[in-house]
Parts: sequence; structure tokens; C-alpha cells
Amino acid sequence: MRHDKLEKELNLLLLLAENRQYTLVQLCDKLSISKRNIYYYLDFFRDAGFKVEKYGDCYSVDRSSPFFGRLIERISFTEEEAVTIRRLLDKVKGANAIVETLKRKIDRFYDFGILAGDSLDERAAHNINALHEAIKYQHQVVLRGYSSPHSSTTRDRLVEPFMLMDGNREVRCFEPASGMNKTFKIIRMHDVEVLADEWMFKDEHKQMFTDVFMFSAETTTTVELLLGQLSYNILSEEYPKATAHVEMVDKAHWLLKLEVCSYIGIGRFVLGLYDDIKVLGDDGFKDYLKNKLENFRML
Repeated sequence: MRHDKLEKELNLLLLLAENRQYTLVQLCDKLSISKRNIYYYLDFFRDAGFKVEKYGDCYSVDRSSPFFGRLIERISFTEEEAVTIRRLLDKVKGANAIVETLKRKIDRFYDFGILAGDSLDERAAHNINALHEAIKYQHQVVLRGYSSPHSSTTRDRLVEPFMLMDGNREVRCFEPASGMNKTFKIIRMHDVEVLADEWMFKDEHKQMFTDVFMFSAETTTTVELLLGQLSYNILSEEYPKATAHVEMVDKAHWLLKLEVCSYIGIGRFVLGLYDDIKVLGDDGFKDYLKNKLENFRML
């Protein structure tokens, strides 16, 4: 009957769409069908637009296939919608088993948690996940027992975290007490407590950028350089991330257009290879280099 055939097709599709991969023999055993029918169904899936993949003796269907995308659009939420629902669930007062179950399902399905790397200890992994949750749902947190080498203190800090940085080693936050945006290191936090209070100072949040020369600032400036062969080679070797911003002009010259947070790092690079680099912009960087050269002449 057609109903039985359709059921087997759907069951096969579910198996192929799982994260696991099954051999042809395993698929036959699970669905009680022959290899010939499996091949027939696989051909049907391909004709219908599914991406059927084979690795050795294992088969799977890529979940990026157009059908799955259209299905998710119709029955699922966008990430923004899911975040809104999750934030509304956070507002529910009192213990509620259904609400907690819904929270876990949303977090799991939309992958809102961060998978900590093997190099992270348990405390750091907990703190990163707590900060990620607070950023996602725009909640304030208390950094418990934060150790600051600048003030030689260890104390709690109420902040609004809004951006994880440097491979989840740091977090950018607005601190209401000081009225400033600050960068806190994860390793210096004893614990992170996510509060029920939502952000109150969102307009004050200022992103922190880090350029390829490892200088950080809240704003960036675009610098343009024409590099010769020597300076291009040294840039590629010492600052490989910068090569993504390089365009070849001819066989002997490359155009570098780069966002920098400070003139210090790129200035050091240019002054060390001054004869092989032509500075095209910006004017502020040109003035910075002129002042440096004037200071050198006065030595």
C-alpha cells in the first residue's frame, strides 16, 4: 500500500537526517526493507532536491537541503523570536516545571549555550555560559569575587555584559557604578551570577575592537598603504590576519586597507620598512608618522 511506502520513506528520511550515519545494512535492518528499495528511496530523495551524502558505506541527508530550510521557516522560530520567547519565560514568577522545560528546550534547540573548549576548567566554562546567557537575553550580572590587579582589590562588580572577546577569554561590559565600558578577564572571576534585572544602559554600551597588531579601542581608523615585495612578505609572516585585507595591484605591489585601533602598531611596522611602503591615508596617520620622524631627527 502507498501508506506503508510513504511511512518507510519518512522513517528513512528521519534516520538519514540524524547526526549519526548509518551503513546500508543498518538501514535495511532498522526499516526491514531490501537494499534495492533503499537505493530506490535514495534516488527519489535526490530527485526531490535532498542532498544525499555517502562516506564509505554510510549514508546521510544534509540538513541544509532546501526542503529542511523551508520546513523550518514554516514550523520553527527565528533566533530573534526564540530570544524574545526565552526572555518572556524569564519573567514568569515562581517555580514552574513547564517553564523550566521550555527554557531548556529553547536553549538546546537554538544552541544558545557556548561549548567550552577542553582547555577551559569547570569554573571558567560555567562563567562563560552564564555570560553568554546574560548577553543573549540582555540581563545584568554580578561578577563575584573579581580580582583587579590595577586596584589590588577583589570584590563583586555589577555589570551589563554585551560582548565576549578574545576567544571567550574576556567580556566587554558596561559598569553602572563607574559609568564606563570595561573589559573583564574570565579567569579573574570567581563566579558569575545572572540577575533577573534586564539591561538599563543599553545606549551606553560601546563595542571594543582589537586590530591585527593587538591594540584595542572603542573606535577604529582606516589606513591605506601601498606595499612593496619586502613589506608584503613581512606583513604576511608576522601578521597573517592582515593578508585578508590585502589586494594585489601588480607583480611588485599590494594595497593594504586596514582598520586599526591605534597608530602605534601599524606605525611601528611602517617606520621599520619606510622605504618599501607608500602611505596613502589617512591624514591623521600621515601626521603621526611626520611627528615621529621629526622626533627622530632631533635625537
